[in-house]
Amino acid sequence: MNKIIIYKKDNGRVSIITPTQTALNTLSIDDIARKDVPTGKSYKIINASEISSDRTFRNAWTIDDSELTDGVGE
Repeated sequence: MNKIIIYKKDNGRVSIITPTQTALNTLSIDDIARKDVPTGKSYKIINASEISSDRTFRNAWTIDDSELTDGVGE
């Protein structure tokens, strides 16, 4: 199961971090999220399959702040 990290940018758009297997060989997904999500931004770790494969309207994707509950970027 592939995991990805999502958070909201200052402009409100959803940003997605897809860790490489190399990174996952040395760090946990939680460590990667804390390291790579911008300082102070809340994030959520989800299954990659939860993101639509249709990229047509990807700039319109949204997430409610209350759903970003897995941690905060350091």
